[in-house]
Amino acid sequence: MVPIGYNIVLRWDIGAFMGRCLPTQQKSERNMQTQTKGRVEGLYIDENVELRAGALNFGGRIEDISLGDVPAAHAAWQSGDPNVLLWVPGFVDLHNHGGNGGSFPNGDYDQCRAAARFHRAHGTTTLIASMVSGTQAELCARAELLAALADEGDIAGIHMEGPFIAAAKCGAQDPSRIVPGNPDFFRAVIDAARGHLRSITFAPETQAAAELLEVCAEHDIIASLGHTEADYETTLRVMAQAKDLGVTVTGTHLFNAMPPIHHRAPGTVAALLTGSKAGDAGVELIADGVHLADGTVDMAYNRRSFAVTDAMAAAGMADGSYELGSLPVTVTDGVARVDSGAIAGGTSTLAQQFARFAARHGAEEAVRFTSTTAADVLGDKDIGRLAPGKRANLVGLNAQFEPMRVIADGIDITAATDTDSR
Repeated sequence: MVPIGYNIVLRWDIGAFMGRCLPTQQKSERNMQTQTKGRVEGLYIDENVELRAGALNFGGRIEDISLGDVPAAHAAWQSGDPNVLLWVPGFVDLHNHGGNGGSFPNGDYDQCRAAARFHRAHGTTTLIASMVSGTQAELCARAELLAALADEGDIAGIHMEGPFIAAAKCGAQDPSRIVPGNPDFFRAVIDAARGHLRSITFAPETQAAAELLEVCAEHDIIASLGHTEADYETTLRVMAQAKDLGVTVTGTHLFNAMPPIHHRAPGTVAALLTGSKAGDAGVELIADGVHLADGTVDMAYNRRSFAVTDAMAAAGMADGSYELGSLPVTVTDGVARVDSGAIAGGTSTLAQQFARFAARHGAEEAVRFTSTTAADVLGDKDIGRLAPGKRANLVGLNAQFEPMRVIADGIDITAATDTDSR
């Protein structure tokens, strides 16, 4: 059964809205001073990922939840009542290169902020901004810029995708920027990110993989394995080393930029799926119908797999010419490609992936796929679930699973656009 909910009744003053543009500490102080209480009523997916009806009361966090009548709300939602919405946790995207014309790997500050706020306005209330392969100087400078965005609360951290990847599986990354694993290079980017680097993608076969894992353990950084030609045994060995060090492991956009499964050469894909079934790895799936067929997503889906957009600047934009890092990208019929023909990131939002997945598996599983599992992988217990004490990040969806209301930390940001200057 598919859940639903009622429209929101929420009051706030202009000071609370402007607080979103302040540094994190000032923003928190401003919200404490001016934010009034919010309330939504209807149906929602609870912390156990089950359908419930009732009312959620919140400030910056959910304060309490009362139970209500599921059949009545569900009937109203199915009838298309515009005042009835499905309330789900804010989406969590751990791999995102941009949107709304802004590119995290190469845009200026305002463009990057516009990209982050575009995705937030479409329900992604937690976003990790992804870089692409670059020189040490390039990535340190980019990490410094994105760290400022994280300070202001527009992104939840930074993902370093490359440059310690396989050149033969570079995809839409510049092969001239790809280098063997280098722990000192990695540490320099960590320092530039000032505590905001949350994830790194590297190939299991890269030089000094064990040392890279030690740096991940030291700084609590996710080791995401991808852009690789590694065999099954090499991938399992790196995963075992990570487990011994207490490092969280994921697979970067599973199936993409890695050899396909062969029955006599299972490779990285099978190793990561084996790890996810055992609870030792999470796996990213770009479930947009372009990067992966729906049947492939359904085959790989389990409680340790989660949706990512891998979105780039063209998300939310028209077909045309764009850039991803140092490479030109052409978008035709919503599909982004570099000159080599490789897919150059996605153009979807997680809201769109939620709708696509829910149509096959129901809204409850779609919540796991787009919010809960990614929050667990990130290690953030305050997001990904609707329960008292959790951050008030909520998305209200209509009967077509389109986001009609977005609440971020208790503030209604519905249809927010970034017209501010820094």
